[in-house]
Amino acid sequence: MFLTLARLSVRGHRDRRAAQNRPFTNSLIQTSLIVRLSFSVRHPNSTFLPVNETLPSVTVLIAARPGQAEIKAVTAARSLDYPADNLEILVARGKQPSVQRNTALRAAKGELIYFLDDDSVPAPANAQRVIRHFADPQVKMVGGPNVCPPDAPALEKVFALVLASKLAFGPSSARYAPVGQVRPTSEKELILCNLVARREALLDLGGFNEKLYPNEENALMDELQKRGGKLLYDPELIVQRRPRATLKSFMKMLITYGRGRAEQFRVHPTFGSVPNFAPPAFVVYVVLLIAEMVLIAAGILHVPPAWLWVSLGLLGLYAAVVLLETARLANRGGVLGALAALPLIILTHLFYGFGFWRGLFTALRAPDHPGTPSGGQPIEVVLERIAV
Repeated sequence: MFLTLARLSVRGHRDRRAAQNRPFTNSLIQTSLIVRLSFSVRHPNSTFLPVNETLPSVTVLIAARPGQAEIKAVTAARSLDYPADNLEILVARGKQPSVQRNTALRAAKGELIYFLDDDSVPAPANAQRVIRHFADPQVKMVGGPNVCPPDAPALEKVFALVLASKLAFGPSSARYAPVGQVRPTSEKELILCNLVARREALLDLGGFNEKLYPNEENALMDELQKRGGKLLYDPELIVQRRPRATLKSFMKMLITYGRGRAEQFRVHPTFGSVPNFAPPAFVVYVVLLIAEMVLIAAGILHVPPAWLWVSLGLLGLYAAVVLLETARLANRGGVLGALAALPLIILTHLFYGFGFWRGLFTALRAPDHPGTPSGGQPIEVVLERIAV
C-alpha cells in the first residue's frame, strides 16, 4: 500500500473552446485541487469477476465533507461485483457538492459515472445490472430508488413512509421505494444518490450547474432530454440510505427541496415542474383561510355563507384525501406507522411550499461570487482516487 499526493491549482478555463462547450460551468471559478491516490484491498465478501474488455469502465463518484472519517459508500463501492480493472472509486471532498462533482467528473477515467452520496449503500449487483441498460446508445442516465434500511430507527422509517407517499411527493415517491418496471422516465423519478450516467454526455453539457444546490442533477437531466437523450428508471437498482434522523432535520430538508425546485424552475423552466406549484398554492390557501377566519371572528369581515362553505369545503376535501392516503400507507408501514405519517404529509406540503416560495426570490450565484460562503476565495476540492 502506498500514497501519492499531487496538488494542482486552476484558475478559470484556459481553453476558450472548452469554456464554450460548458454552459453550466462558471468560467470565473477558482478551484484548488488535491489529488490523493491510494490503493486498497477489495472487500472480502465481493465476488471477483474476470476482466472483460467489452465491459465499460465505471467510476464511482462520491461527494464527501472535508475530514469526514466514515464514508459508507466507499466500503459499499468496494463490494460491487465488477472487475477491479474496470472499476474506479473517486471521493471528492469539499463544501460545494456541485463543484466537487464537476471537479471529479473531469478527473474520472470511467465511461460510466456512478454517483453515490456518502451514505449510499448500493447492492453488490448494481454495477453489473446497470451496464446492460447502456447497450442502447440513446440511454444517457439510469437511476433507481434509495430505500430505508430495515434496521433504521422507527422515526426514520416513518420519514421513509412519507417520502414514498404519492400524495406527499407525487411521482418523485419512486425515488424512495421501488415502483413498477424498468421504463423511460424523467428527472421526477431519479435522484443523484443512486444515479449512473455517461461521462461524455455530462461533459458535453459542462457538468452540473454550480448555481444550483440541490436540484443540480434535475436541471442536467432536463437538458439531456432536450437533446434527445433517454433516462431510465430501474426499480431494482437499489441503494440503502437512511432518511433524516430528527424531525427538525426532516423539516429543514423539505424547505431545501422546495427552494431547490423553485430555483431550478427559474433557471430551467419546464412543464414538468408545474405540479410542484401545488404545495406553494396550498400554503397561500391556508394563510388566506386563517386570515379570513380571524377577520370573521373579529367582526371585521363579512362573507356570504356560501363562500364560507366553499372555503372550508376545500379544506375538508383535502383532509379526506390525506385520510385515504394514510389508509393506503398502512399496508406498507402498519397502522401505527401510517398514523404517525399523517401529520407529516400535511407538514410536507406546508414546509415544501414555504421553501418553494423562498426559492422564487433567492439570489442565484455561482459559488465563487462575492457574498457567498466562499467569499470569492478559491474553493478547495480534495480528490481521493481509491483503486480496488
